[in-house]
Amino acid sequence: MSRLFCFGLGYSAGILARTLQAEGWQIAGTTREPEAAAALAARGFDMHVFSRSRPLDDVGAALSGTTHALLSVPPDEAGDPVLDLCGAALAAQATLQWAGYLSTTALYGDRGGQWVDEATPPAPVGERGRRRLAAEGAWLDLGRRGVPLHVFRLAGIYGPGRSALDTVRQGHAQRIDKPGHVFSRIHVADLAAALRASMARPAPGTLYNVCDDEPAPQADVIAFACTLLGRAVPPLVPFDKAALSPMARSFYDDNKRVSNARIKALGVTLRYPTYREGLAAILAGERAT
Repeated sequence: MSRLFCFGLGYSAGILARTLQAEGWQIAGTTREPEAAAALAARGFDMHVFSRSRPLDDVGAALSGTTHALLSVPPDEAGDPVLDLCGAALAAQATLQWAGYLSTTALYGDRGGQWVDEATPPAPVGERGRRRLAAEGAWLDLGRRGVPLHVFRLAGIYGPGRSALDTVRQGHAQRIDKPGHVFSRIHVADLAAALRASMARPAPGTLYNVCDDEPAPQADVIAFACTLLGRAVPPLVPFDKAALSPMARSFYDDNKRVSNARIKALGVTLRYPTYREGLAAILAGERAT
């Protein structure tokens, strides 16, 4: 029987896990919080609480029988906790057929709005980006030693409960005016589809950008969400005058357009090729329940 183990069974991994469970897969994974682990265990998942400060008691037993592993825990200041504490045990799993590491398109850094693909050399901006590049490289090194590892560089993830629609409803929506600046994004269901396509056609060592077809300004996405909800579209706010947290402001350091040609060559057909189809589907789903 196929068994998926998700290190970091959160929002994105959860979509894939529920889909595979419905097809008869065994699902296991980790979270940082006991309450979250209990809630997921109630869904029939074999859950474990894990962090660098709370390692698994018996990694080998937890991973036993794993055929597919998804790695979505971000690195910390000491490195990648999953690799450091569980990498050797993962490499020892004779049943392992596929492993996927969830990275980020932020590794490409600022390209002045130009297109990037998987052959573009990484040039991350800031400490978080450098940590992620180091972690990605360490996982790829483990892959060269036998783990069937694939890397997925993800654009900004959105989906039900986590989209511009929620931002507008919460009253936090600003339309930031930074001429020429765009973001790439991906609907969580299309992310799951890309992972499944890779599972069906393993190619260890391959990098995949996971994003939709249309890099777009943040202001356009907020305006479209407002229109869908029948709300007034807020005015544009110049970037240098916007009330943004340091974290939010840091996302504007990078400006690039990310190519998704490789996932399409893998056989992925996006259900939501732009934010317009994605947001409209989320709203339709909400109204149908």
